[in-house]
Amino acid sequence: RRGVAFVLACSSAFAASSEADVARLGKDLTPLGAERAGNADGSIPAWTGGVTQAPAGYKVGDHHPDPFGGDQPLYTITPQNAATHQARLTAGQRALRQTYPGYSIPVYPTRRSAAAPQRIYDATARVATTARVANGGANVEGALVGIPFPIPSSGIEVIRNHQHRYRGEAANRHIGQAAPQRNGSYSLVEFRDGFMFNYTRPPVSAEELDNVLLYFKPAVVAPARLAGTILLVHETLDQVRETRRAWVYNAGQRRVRRAPNVAYDAPGTAADGMRTSDQFDMFNGATDRYDWELVGKREMIVPYNSYRLHAKDVKHADILKPLHINQSLTRYELHRVWVVEAKLKAGASHIYPRRTFYVDEDSWQILAVDQYDSRGELWRVSEARCIQYYDAGLFWSTLEVHTDLQAGRYLAIGLDNEFEMFDFTLKRSPSDYVPESLRREGIR
Repeated sequence: RRGVAFVLACSSAFAASSEADVARLGKDLTPLGAERAGNADGSIPAWTGGVTQAPAGYKVGDHHPDPFGGDQPLYTITPQNAATHQARLTAGQRALRQTYPGYSIPVYPTRRSAAAPQRIYDATARVATTARVANGGANVEGALVGIPFPIPSSGIEVIRNHQHRYRGEAANRHIGQAAPQRNGSYSLVEFRDGFMFNYTRPPVSAEELDNVLLYFKPAVVAPARLAGTILLVHETLDQVRETRRAWVYNAGQRRVRRAPNVAYDAPGTAADGMRTSDQFDMFNGATDRYDWELVGKREMIVPYNSYRLHAKDVKHADILKPLHINQSLTRYELHRVWVVEAKLKAGASHIYPRRTFYVDEDSWQILAVDQYDSRGELWRVSEARCIQYYDAGLFWSTLEVHTDLQAGRYLAIGLDNEFEMFDFTLKRSPSDYVPESLRREGIR
């Protein structure tokens, strides 16, 4: 097995996986590169294909019923037993438990639910011997549709797998975002998001990509004072060679303007200063300001199969509580994750000089991030509460929670319980994501 300790150097490209390594995909490794077998004591089971069938009675358009609804917690981590489990908690989880005495972590049986369509598995095997990190880590060459580095040998390869992972072909979402005050009061910001995942849409050629990984168009629909603002992003593959293309429609001015600052540590949209632009989707955008070290793979207690936070019978107010979300609605499991340390390069700037990422081996979804301030103190803790969207064959977050330990507040993104369910069936093309469309879609 190739070594896992690696710090990104400034070479022009990194070698692709060998044919011998790639031959393991679908055998002792899953089609996306995870270890198929369980762990030694059986607390992590073998991967048997993930959840590909909906529970009885489900129909497209429903909020997704929990296929593991009968599970009960194996144990709950509390102040009384925390020492027993410290080694399997992230630094952020330990800090949350210490900061908030009532903070509990319910741990359920591990269910390796992540799955993707066969065409993604086939493409992964196809590109694994040709994919290369290029331009000092800023770009991926020789890859299309599949996970580029199913057998990673560097931190940047793991992060790129997250950015290139399968999230469907196109999606529309109606979601809420809230940043509660310490007393629990909040104002809900509503978005209607549109995505087209250019890298994984069929059929697409390297020429048709036009250096665009995905298209993203979030529109604010509430509250009234913010409604009508629309952002359009063309997420470029190589953001050093060509920075992210972004435009914003301002409803008050009825004008479309370029938005060059929607990147790095610029404030997130309507987030009350509680996250940076590159924290959305746990990490997005250019990778050039950090050195990325692959620490290795560890067994960690992480949020997983968070169907209760996605349920139709749960209200947003049931989730949004003072200081942190309602932990009784959460679910954690023991999974193997890749651990990546990102440290700011000399001369580069970012409000987070250091970040630690915990990346799911089965899906390449970042599940948790610890973010540190300039003093080296843990500042913000991020967790992605994910589910397998079995109707669309993809594993993705249903709720992101970014907690500011120093402010005693948090930001929740993706609240969907009281809205219609995501639409993964629509057909989109790049022509649906042009700047001229923003003015037509302005609603105020």
